[in-house]
Amino acid sequence: MGFDCGIIGLPNAGKSTIFNALSESGAQIANYPFCTIEPNRGVVPVPDSRLLKLGELLAKKNPIQTKIEFVDVAGLVKGASKGEGLGNKFLSHIRNVDALIHVVRYFHDEDVSHVLGTLDPMRDIDVINTELILSDLDILDRAEDKIKKAAKSGDKRGQKILDAIDAMKSHLNEGYLLKSMDMCDDMKQTAGEYGLVTTKPVLYLLNTDENDENDDALSSVKKFAEKEGSAFLTLKGKAEVEITELQESERAEYREALGIEESGLLRLIEVSYRLLSLITFYTITTDLQAWTVKENTTAPRAAGKIHTDFEHGFIRAEVIHYNDLIRAGSEHSAREMGLVRSEGKEYTVRDGDVIHFLFNV
Repeated sequence: MGFDCGIIGLPNAGKSTIFNALSESGAQIANYPFCTIEPNRGVVPVPDSRLLKLGELLAKKNPIQTKIEFVDVAGLVKGASKGEGLGNKFLSHIRNVDALIHVVRYFHDEDVSHVLGTLDPMRDIDVINTELILSDLDILDRAEDKIKKAAKSGDKRGQKILDAIDAMKSHLNEGYLLKSMDMCDDMKQTAGEYGLVTTKPVLYLLNTDENDENDDALSSVKKFAEKEGSAFLTLKGKAEVEITELQESERAEYREALGIEESGLLRLIEVSYRLLSLITFYTITTDLQAWTVKENTTAPRAAGKIHTDFEHGFIRAEVIHYNDLIRAGSEHSAREMGLVRSEGKEYTVRDGDVIHFLFNV
């Protein structure tokens, strides 16, 4: 798996519509809250022109794309942290995702009611973020009660955890998501152990009408996202679903008619890669395959994405960059030209690296 994103938002914001547009999975769509009770999941291959080019150059059939998984969960309403709607039940499904796609309604449809009555993107964002904050506070409160006994008995680790919890609670009580907090290692470890959702990177996705307007509301969300250090994207959800229902040969023409330059999936992947600081490397030893890792990942850690034995028994990595391999015309020519490098454990993988890992089990 490359990476995964949890899709959140108010009921009837178009989360399942966006999910279907991105994954072509045909999730249920209905005009009533909590249509999505159990999470919808869709695994989508990441389009990659470099992978196709490598396949042609190296005569590798059926190259394997890296993947993204979308998890569409039940809508969250005001008061969910107090048990309204489905309460916090849905949060358990997204505590381990890499990022959150926060779908915000910005389309008019008399047949699809807005749970809060009117279109107001910033208000809707505040409702969801407040519930996420309250949910994390609830988790930290319960954790604090359990750890206090251990800390009183002289457990040094327990005291460190309590200090981390206290600092995080103070930040949350000020109305801020934990992802905006400058955390020490103890805080990061504690937040990870408890699966705190407000630590996750966020992409605010405005689900808009076909006649998208660059008005004050849209601009406000964009500025808010930038200030918060989050990503921002607009997507015409209904139109994107209609496009997925067309034959591949008809899609480009329909997009052009609607003024959509590229698919919503491509745009979201590009934004998500920047948000999460992700890169892609390739292996060609047997099958040609693309892999996704974080920037600044060392060669052994990258090898571990393929198999843990590769990381534990790592010896070295033979590396050639995609651009150099394309220029050389073949792997054999690349070696003759001295473009293949031997790298050790300290090597940091770059986007576009083509790697052969040598290891000893």
